[in-house]
Amino acid sequence: MAADRALTADTLGAWLFKATGSDPSTQAHLRTGFADVRARCVRPTYRTDLVEAGQRVLLWVSGTGAGIHAYGRTTGPARAGEVPLVLTPLDPPLLRSELVGHADLAGLEVIRMPAGSNPSYVTPAELEVLVGMREELGRAG
Repeated sequence: MAADRALTADTLGAWLFKATGSDPSTQAHLRTGFADVRARCVRPTYRTDLVEAGQRVLLWVSGTGAGIHAYGRTTGPARAGEVPLVLTPLDPPLLRSELVGHADLAGLEVIRMPAGSNPSYVTPAELEVLVGMREELGRAG
């Protein structure tokens, strides 16, 4: 059954966590540059079993101005529906409108299935393209 899974340790380029742009807590985090964010809530699945300290993280904020608003790294494994992490603001954000027409990013899970899993992910090849667009994304926060 594991062979049918879209994500494995080998196909993970970075985790992509999602936040609702209209949520007051997301708005507060955007204003403070994610300074007090230490974890993201997730739905426990086989994906969260793959989380380890030091993995790259991207934060997608939905709604008006949807896109990648922060990057960072995990600081430990997922526990009790949370993934510990650190985030750095991506200023300016890499907006959805910049990504949707890019042929090499057509497979991004967050573009294909915006209401899909949290966490989502990007492949190593997709991460390489994103880093080409914004070199900060090559750093682990």
